[in-house]
Amino acid sequence: MIEIDGSQKSGSGTILRLSVALAAVTKQPLHIYNIRQNRPQAGLMPQHLEAVLTAAKL
Repeated sequence: MIEIDGSQKSGSGTILRLSVALAAVTKQPLHIYNIRQNRPQAGLMPQHLEAVLTAAKL
């Protein structure tokens, strides 16, 4: 399982998108915690959720 601390570096949605891509390519489960923790609005925004849902369809 790939585990990612989403609060590292800038804590942006880029971590989410790259992590999802890595998990898809390696066919491993993914756990992201503290997603966007350091951002003014922490957590997933609608566009981040949409990116994950779109990747799941591929």
